[in-house]
Parts: sequence; structure tokens; C-alpha cells
Amino acid sequence: MLTPTTRPSCHTLLDAIALQGGDETAIVYLETSQPPVTVTRREFSRQARAYAAALQRLGIRPRDLVIIAHTQNLESIYAFWGAILAGAVPAMFPTLTEKLDPTIYMQNMAELVRLSDVRAILTNDSFAPQLAEQVGCPVYGTERVKIKDLRLAPANHQLSIFNPQSIAFLQHSSGTTGLQKGVALSHRAALNQIASYSAAIDLNERDVIVSWLPLYHDMGLIAGFLLPLMQGVPLVLMSPFDWAKHPALLFRAIHDYRGTLCWLPNFAYNHCARRIRERDLAQVSLATVRLFVNCSEPVRHDSHQFFLNRFAALGVTPPMLGVSYAMAENTFAVTQTPPGRPARLDAVDGAALARAQIAQPAPADHPDALTLVSCGPPIGGTAVAILSPSHQPLSERQVGEIAIQSDTMLTAYYRRDDLRPFHNGWFLTGDRGYMADGELYVIGRSKDLIINAGKNVYPQDIEAIVNAIPGVHAGRAVVFGIPDAREGTELIAVVAEVETADPGERKTINKAIRQAVARQSMVSVSYVTLVDGRWLIKTSSGKIARAANREKWLAERVKG
Repeated sequence: MLTPTTRPSCHTLLDAIALQGGDETAIVYLETSQPPVTVTRREFSRQARAYAAALQRLGIRPRDLVIIAHTQNLESIYAFWGAILAGAVPAMFPTLTEKLDPTIYMQNMAELVRLSDVRAILTNDSFAPQLAEQVGCPVYGTERVKIKDLRLAPANHQLSIFNPQSIAFLQHSSGTTGLQKGVALSHRAALNQIASYSAAIDLNERDVIVSWLPLYHDMGLIAGFLLPLMQGVPLVLMSPFDWAKHPALLFRAIHDYRGTLCWLPNFAYNHCARRIRERDLAQVSLATVRLFVNCSEPVRHDSHQFFLNRFAALGVTPPMLGVSYAMAENTFAVTQTPPGRPARLDAVDGAALARAQIAQPAPADHPDALTLVSCGPPIGGTAVAILSPSHQPLSERQVGEIAIQSDTMLTAYYRRDDLRPFHNGWFLTGDRGYMADGELYVIGRSKDLIINAGKNVYPQDIEAIVNAIPGVHAGRAVVFGIPDAREGTELIAVVAEVETADPGERKTINKAIRQAVARQSMVSVSYVTLVDGRWLIKTSSGKIARAANREKWLAERVKG
């Protein structure tokens, strides 16, 4: 297993991964209404080599960029490793789904191909002809790429010789335009991350990782894909679409395969607690889990409590609820709460936080108390600083921009020399937070911050209130600021998808939103717009696109 001690013996991802394995389980793939598919390490190696041979046969050369845009399945995994074996640079990307606008998706993909000089796209057979008409590179469906008789794939085809500093793969940032940033990560950075993060979570040979996360997102790609395959830990993988419809599938998989590690974005804790039915939990135990790791969204204490209270009878305990602050630019994890103890909670004065940007401790029963959840200390090889607007270091408990230095950092944004995210050697994250007792607390994104009557308002805090209102489609609300010259400040706007078209019921929901926000925060909402389902724009990774929805809302007000 790759550790900080053994790390110097590996120079590339191919040194670390066991591509000549035996009958040990590498992957168990679960799909609704289908029997489980178990892939041994030997079979995984054989399939990856078959993809490498097929790509070489199609003319893919070393350093060519290959986009993998399958519906998430085993083909994505084989294609990714096959591309690395062939010397190419793979990048996972979402395929077109019913939640994405087809026109925008095609435009974005065509722009990505042009800007990044993509040499080939691998996708589903049914989608390949349609996509091929829109982009300026070859598009191959699964049947075109696969070698049907794996005996035709050479056992030891010629591999390119890699430099540890060469690009291993790209991670594309979430976005709604074709100018998505391709985060270029070297073999060295990826290996350092796997070694350091494995140490931070006490990874061992008895662990089993269970994941539904999309492979085009850094949490899914690293924690739910690269880490288990490189470390020889079994991976139980399912489709994110199956999980979203039937979240109990995750718990059943944990029970059946004795899962020990599972990463979840914050909304998933609420989704599971709300959507999983009691009858789906019969004879299910989660007692084997060491860590549910909350990652990729601002962490909410109430979400943890909701999850804990709902599933305590299944064996969920406070020490299981870990937290990590992560980003693609750092390969993945920046921080991690230590296993075996609950994430620290910090009760602070909400008024002082909003006005003075100071996380001043307050009694938990203080009327303005706000409970924040620690993301833990930095992992090995990573340093965190909090900077002022002039990029000066701030003292403990002062809120500022989070900056990081590490040995797992991106090489560059791929073919985007115009983007310069470093200042004096520190990567500027655009996130805001503070340090306390050596641990990081994340508040929100700088670009999303609303300044309302001198108070700093983080939209996600208001969105959490709105999402709890009966009648609002859970997870389908967005909050943003609107500059108002007459008021001399930013006003707060809420757009929420609702499940009713009845005018009277919508009026009741509108009033409930305004009252709940006023009661639970220190601000008032100026605009509440209730919309039908599928009005809100999402990013390619499924997050609500705040800036795009703000522009859509403003455009509709002008038309109206």
C-alpha cells in the first residue's frame, strides 16, 4: 500500500497500481435490477490493457487528450486506465442527461474540444453519432473501441515512458460554459495525494469503499475511484442516477459488502434522511463504517444531526461523521478530520461574524450563536493560510480567503495561460474561512458573498433555510445578491422550484420563506420567485449554478 514512507519508490501511477493482479476483488459494480458484477484485479488489468491497445489502434498517441463521457459504468474505468497505459491524458466528463440542456451541452463540448485540442471523445454508442456532428474531433462509441475478444489484446504492449512531472490526467471544474478549467495533475501530485490522504484516514487492507459519486467530480474520481484501485482496497460502485432515485441502495451496499468508508456531499445527508423509507432499512446495519466523509459543499451541523438522529438505530455514531475540505486543484483533499472522533464544533457569534468577519466564540444558547463544523487540520504535505484582501496573513479566528501550498497541487490549468491563481507561491482558492486550534472552518465562496446592509451574507446559509420549507423542491433553491442603487446595498433574491401550481399555495410558500429567513437569520429577503420544476440551471457536476441563475432571473425580469 502506498504510504508517505513507501511513496519514494513510485514515480508514476503505473508504478503504484497493480495491473498484474490475481483473483482479489477490485470492483463490485451494482446496477438497479441487474445482478452485481464482480471484477477481479486480473480482469481489471486485462480490460484496461484491451482499451489501451484499442486506443493505440485508433491512432491515439502519447500526450493526446482523451475525453471520457460515458454514462457512469465499468467502461469509464477501463477507458481511463487504458488511456493512461496508452500514454494519453484522460479526462472524465459528464454525458448528456435529462438534467442538462442539449444545446448548451453540445456548445460546451465543442468549445472544450477547440480550446483544449481534444483528440478523441469516448461515449455511449447511442450518443456518439449525435455528438460527432457537433464537435471537431473523432467520437467513438463503446462498440467501436472495445476489443470483443480480449485474447487479441497484447499482454505487454509498449508503454510510454513517463516523467513524474508529466500530466497524468485532467479534472474539469464545474461550470456552465465551454470555458471550464481543465485542472492538469501530474503523476507526482496524484501519488503524493494518495499517500498523504490514505494516512490521514488511516486507510488499511481491511477497508471497503462504497461510492455512488460521479467520476467526473474530484471527490468521485479520487476517493471513489483512484484511491481504492491504487491501494488494493475493494471498491463497491453504483450509478449516481440509481442512488438519487433510490438512496437506500447505498446503505444496502454498505451492509452487504461490509463497507467502511463512504464520501458524501452535504446535501446527501439530508437526501438520505428524508428519502429512505423505513421498510428499506429492514435488517440493514451501518456499524461497519469507519467514516462517512462530508466533502465538496459547506458542511452543516444540522445535516449531520438529521442524519445521525435518523440512522442511529442502524449503528451510526458521531465519530463516524468526518469532514474534508477538498478541491480539484489540490488533486483532492486539503484537510481531513482525524478518524475516531467527532468533527469539532465551533459556536460563534453570528452577528460578529457577519459584521466584523471574526469568528468570536459564543455560548451555544446565545441568541446569535452559529454552530460551524471543522473541516479538520491540513493533510501531510499541505499548508493552509487565511489571507486578507491585500493577501496578508490573518490571525486565528479572522475570516479571509483560504490559500494553500502543497505537494499535490495542479501543474496548471490546461491550455489556459490567462489564469494565474497563485500569489507568492500560495494558491488562492476563492473560498472564505478561518483557522482555530489548527483546524479549518469554511464559510463560503468569496464571489457568492452578499453584502446586505453592512452584513456579510453567505447564500448557502439562506438556501438551507429555504430548502426546509414545505412545498419547496428539496435542493432546488438558489439565493443571490442584487445591487440596488436606491437602497445603497445588495438586496437578497430567492428563486425556488415548487411542486404546486396553485396560486394560493404558492402565496403561502412565499410568505413562509420570508418569515423563516427573517426568523432564522439577521436579514430580510427582498425578492422571492417561485418557479416550476427544471427552471434552475445546474453545473455539469449537478450543483446549482448561482451566477447563471442570477442572469436568467434578471433577463426574465427585463422581459416581464
